[in-house]
Amino acid sequence: MTATDLRPALGSGVDLRHWLPRAVEVVAAWGERFGPFTAHPANRVDESAFAEAFEVFAARMTDNYPFFHPRYAGQMVKPPHPAAVVGYVTAMLHNPNNHAAEGGPATTAMEKEVVADLAAMFGLPRHVGHLTTSGTIANLEALYVARQAHPGKGIAYSGECHYTHQRMCHVLGVEGHRLPVDDLGRLDVEAAREAMAGGRIGTIVLTTGTTGLGAVDPVHEVLPIAREYGVRVHVDAAYGGFYALLKDSGEIDGRPFRAIAGVDSVVVDPHKHGLQPYGCGAVLFADPGIGRHFAHDSPYTYFTDSDLHLGEISLECSRAGAAAAALWLTTRLLPLDRGGFGEILAACRRAATGWADRIEASTELRLYQRPELDIVTFFPEPTPADATTVDAAADRLLRDGMAADDPVYLSVLRIDGADLRARHPDIAARPGEPARIARSVLIKPEAEDHLDRLHDRVRALAAP
Repeated sequence: MTATDLRPALGSGVDLRHWLPRAVEVVAAWGERFGPFTAHPANRVDESAFAEAFEVFAARMTDNYPFFHPRYAGQMVKPPHPAAVVGYVTAMLHNPNNHAAEGGPATTAMEKEVVADLAAMFGLPRHVGHLTTSGTIANLEALYVARQAHPGKGIAYSGECHYTHQRMCHVLGVEGHRLPVDDLGRLDVEAAREAMAGGRIGTIVLTTGTTGLGAVDPVHEVLPIAREYGVRVHVDAAYGGFYALLKDSGEIDGRPFRAIAGVDSVVVDPHKHGLQPYGCGAVLFADPGIGRHFAHDSPYTYFTDSDLHLGEISLECSRAGAAAAALWLTTRLLPLDRGGFGEILAACRRAATGWADRIEASTELRLYQRPELDIVTFFPEPTPADATTVDAAADRLLRDGMAADDPVYLSVLRIDGADLRARHPDIAARPGEPARIARSVLIKPEAEDHLDRLHDRVRALAAP
């Protein structure tokens, strides 16, 4: 394919120009089985009017960042795999609703299959679960079950966890307990032990890949302590969960990921590393009996003979069956094993460690801390060496990078002065003093081959 080919299909082996029309043909051939009918005139639009509106729409869509390109090294976003696009569009034209089997028989079956694949990726011996519209909703469901399982008890989470856990505790009317982290941003094990020993905690949340630093909480250390005190363990693996595919490879510390097989619930977002369009999250429970917490009566659904309707184990009602179709088709081509999706994760990991090595060897940039997964944090070498200078330099790096003729797209992370000083004692920073640093999520494997260009551009931007 040439550089002018359709960008979302670049290098994937799936040409959308061929397969998207094929998707329309598949749906049209299926529809012909049911005989002709006349479309209602209320739905009709003038084709010239549509063409005019589409031109305006197409122009407005240029106001986007190039998430597909390795020069975009900012947030944890990337376009879906073309296989996912084809699967989603084909199913979307049927418009199935995976709340119940009668809303989408085919995609309901696909969802059960991909959920089983996700459970196998984590090594869960038993499971029940489903896809969700986001990681936030998936975590809400997990914490809802936590509240129902331990009424009157609180939920603990680290100070580096995703902000939704604190917010969901508020939504659920549960007392949240924010726990300290160690010097790498991971949950402090002794603080977790002390909190659970107090008897007020019913569930502890562990994160395998924090959104800010990509830190991996020590699930393998906290899990036995939680079992000692009868505390449930929920793992938020929304961002880092697919790294479970590397847990036995030696490329990462696999112990936290292997321990997920023994937890009570886990969340993962296929719309991050799983190459899926928004929104596609997933929640998995180790106890198939948790369905009792979702029990409800729906007098107008569930007429099909099914041993499990996905709506019977979910807080959500309508959900796009197309999300299940997209994930199913993608994972038939890229299986959830080391040789399939694992190759993608390994490339992202190599990109992160490779850039960290380059930053450590440079004079213009300083590494904030070594990446555990694929998030790289850094800042221009500060002169003078204080938090204010670090903050201003990170902001300038972000803005100058986006505005350049040869742009590079980063993101920033706000940290506390105490954390900056702990990692870099030569920098003057006070506790409570905020500072921003640069943050890059190398979530695209293409970053590995783009590292030298990316590093050189950022170095040039950071130079005094």
